[in-house]
Amino acid sequence: MERSRTYDWEDPTISAAAVGQGSGLEFLREILAGRVPSPPVGATLGFALEEVDHGRAVFSLVPGEEHYNPIGSVHGGIYATMLDSAAGCAVQSTLPQGMGYTSLDLTVKFLRPITVDTGKVRAVGSVLSSGRRTALAEAQLLDGSDRLLAHATSTCMVFPLPTA
Repeated sequence: MERSRTYDWEDPTISAAAVGQGSGLEFLREILAGRVPSPPVGATLGFALEEVDHGRAVFSLVPGEEHYNPIGSVHGGIYATMLDSAAGCAVQSTLPQGMGYTSLDLTVKFLRPITVDTGKVRAVGSVLSSGRRTALAEAQLLDGSDRLLAHATSTCMVFPLPTA
């Protein structure tokens, strides 16, 4: 049986141009409200920003067969992408206007398999510490019963964004 999936996304240069125009939290809230386009990776993988507050970001995904690896469970890259997004956006939510970040590393621990039967999963990111040049964040991947499926830590580099 053949399966297919189609999806659409908006122009990523629109959101890229909005980064740094306000605080990181304001930017993420604009995405959440739909006034700034979500990143195309969310459409590609089917996950989205669900909640954001200062130092905290939550992404959600309903796993499907399109996320599977060859052994019939969700590919570890999906876990990692969600955890990286949650940890990174938690850092972004703490940044003042004109500042950006990038992930320097991501350490992921896979604890339980995810399948279509798992139902909706959430990656919950939070900032552990932040300085002038780096921030440390963690993220947990949870099922609907808040059972821990995976967790990660990430170090992010913080830097001033170029001015136009």
